[in-house]
Amino acid sequence: MLETVAPETVGMSSTRLQRVSAWLEEQVESERLAGCSVVVGRRGKLAFAEATGLADQSQQQTFELDTVVRMYSMSKAVTTVAAMMLYEQGLFQLDDPVSTYLPEFASTPVWRGGSAGIDDVETQQTPMTIRHLMTHTSGLTYGFMHTNVVDKAYRQAQIEFPGTASTLAELVQTVAAQPLICQPGSGWNYSVSTDVLGRLVEVWSGLTLDQFFSQHIFTPLMMFDTGFHVKPENHQRFAALYEPLSGGDMSSVASTAKSDTGLLRGGLKLREGAADSRFLEPAELFSGGGGLVGTIGDYARFCQMLLNCGELDGERLLGRKTVEYMRLNQLPDNKDMAAMGQPVWSETSYDGIGFGLGFAVVLDPVKAHIITSVGEHHWGGAASTFFWLDPAEELFTVFFTQLMPSSTYPIRRELRTRVYQALED
Repeated sequence: MLETVAPETVGMSSTRLQRVSAWLEEQVESERLAGCSVVVGRRGKLAFAEATGLADQSQQQTFELDTVVRMYSMSKAVTTVAAMMLYEQGLFQLDDPVSTYLPEFASTPVWRGGSAGIDDVETQQTPMTIRHLMTHTSGLTYGFMHTNVVDKAYRQAQIEFPGTASTLAELVQTVAAQPLICQPGSGWNYSVSTDVLGRLVEVWSGLTLDQFFSQHIFTPLMMFDTGFHVKPENHQRFAALYEPLSGGDMSSVASTAKSDTGLLRGGLKLREGAADSRFLEPAELFSGGGGLVGTIGDYARFCQMLLNCGELDGERLLGRKTVEYMRLNQLPDNKDMAAMGQPVWSETSYDGIGFGLGFAVVLDPVKAHIITSVGEHHWGGAASTFFWLDPAEELFTVFFTQLMPSSTYPIRRELRTRVYQALED
C-alpha cells in the first residue's frame, strides 16, 4: 500500500472526504453492495483509504483494504502496459497486422452486418492491426453482448475468457475462426481484443502471460497479491461475488436502456461463493482481458506508476512519452466512442469519451456529463470495480466491490462527484 497522509497535505479536505465515507456506508446499508473499498491518491500519496461492509455475507467476513477481488476487465490496462513494454523494446509496431504474429487472423472474414446471416461475409478491406486490438476497433466481440449473430457464434463456440480451453493459444485460434462484426478500424466494440493482445505478449516475450506479469510488472511494483488465481495463503481474504435480486445477467450491458439512476433496488443474491470459485485454483488459460484477481492496495501501486508516467519507487516500466501517448485518444478523426458505434457501456454514455491504448479517455467532460478533467482516463470491471487517473489533478481513484454486472447502479458517477468535491487546490 502507498503511504497514507492527511488529506490537507495533498490539497484535499478531510471534512469533505467524509462524504465519501458516508457514501460507502450508504451502499452497504441500502443493500446495493455487500462490501466495498475506495482509495484516493494525490501527489504520490493516499489521501483516503477506507473499506466497509462484508466480503462474504455467509461467513460474516468483513471487507478490508486487503480483500482479494475479481478484477475482470481492470486486467486490460495491465495487459496493454505489458504490450507497450515490449513495444519499447522494438518487438512490433502499432500498425503491424495482427496476422504477422498470429497467422490464423490472415483469413478471418468480416460479417456483412444488418440482417445478414453468419455465413454472409466479405474479406478484410484493411488488416486488423495491433492498435485495433488496443482500442477495441478490431472487429472482435464478446459472446455476452447478445446483439448480433457473431456474438451468438462466440457463445456457440464457447469463447469465454477466462474459459475452459487448455491454453490461451488454442482459444485465440477459435476466435480467429469466427467472422469479425465489422471491418477493422471502422467501429468501436468492446471485445476479446485484449485477450488476443495477451496472446501476442506471449509470442513476443517467449513467456506465458502469467510469467511476464509476475516477472516484469507485479514483482517490480510489489503487487504481491495480484495474479491469475488466489494464492492459498490468501484464500481467507477472497470475496464472494454477488448480483442484484433482479437484473443480474450480462445480456443488457450494451443496451441503450437507462440504468437505475439513484433508485435503490436493494437486496443481493450470491453469484459465486468465495470458497468454490475457479479463481482458487491455478489458471490454465491466462486471460489478459479479465483474468486477474488482486487487492486495492496493489492496483493503487499500478495506478501511481501510470500517473508517474511509467515509474514507481525507482522501478521504471515505461518511458514518459510512451505513457503520454497511451493517454491520447486513438480513435480516428478524434471521434468519441458514441460516434464509433457503441453509445453505451456499463452505466455510462460514451458521448465525449474516446479511447486511448488500454483505457477510455475523457475528451469533453460537459458532453460526457461528468465532473472531471480533459485527459482523465479510466476503465472498470464487470463486478463493478473501477479506476480513474487524472494527470491534471495528479489524482487517481480505485474502487473495489463484487457486484455483477457493473451496469446495475451509477456507482462510478456518484463516486467521481464525491471525490472531486473534496479538492481544495
